Amino acid sequence: MRKTLAVCSVLILLAMISSANAETGTIRIETPEGEYWPVMLGSPADFDIWVEGAGNPSNNPNILLVMTEASWNGLTNVVVTWSGGSATFTSGDFTSAQKNSDKIPPGTTNGGCYTVASLKDHLSYGLSEPISSGATIYWAMKPFLAGPLTHDHQEFSVELSTTSPRMLVYALGKIGDSTLFNNKVPPTRPGFVVPELRTGLMLIASFGAFALYALKRRKP
Repeated sequence: MRKTLAVCSVLILLAMISSANAETGTIRIETPEGEYWPVMLGSPADFDIWVEGAGNPSNNPNILLVMTEASWNGLTNVVVTWSGGSATFTSGDFTSAQKNSDKIPPGTTNGGCYTVASLKDHLSYGLSEPISSGATIYWAMKPFLAGPLTHDHQEFSVELSTTSPRMLVYALGKIGDSTLFNNKVPPTRPGFVVPELRTGLMLIASFGAFALYALKRRKP
């Protein structure tokens, strides 16, 4: 009897989770290679986006970008490109957020937004010291893609130009007749756009080789 009750409890829990996910969190973003988050990417970065399970279609898709203060301070622009269109973000398009309990972006349901605390946590991925609770982050969002998000994969790319790159890539949409954004990429699946490490290493290696050559030439 206890075993039967345990099984029923699990089934009920799974049903509750499925019901909750039917409202929000069914938008998926991956790299074309199928890499799951968290993952560090070079710039420009290519992505696949689609709806997995419920929430098909999700209308009025918007891309949400979240970056650190250092990334915003050094920002030139962010260019998002998809088949048939593009959107450019400059520093003036971004809004600051600091209070950890705040939820962004506006115009979303309770389940369709992100807390500042969770965004800071994901921006801290790979850092030796996490972003402090009192730090300021910056976010911006704009409509993108040629049509609604469906089960079919669509492609887009993100090019980030800044002196200190660290940025999350998310997306939101509206299910049914909702006037608010009520579907999103789960907060456990952020995408980071950073320069490729090997590029920096190549520059360091080139400089080192040049310095060694100059040093040898100076020897009698």
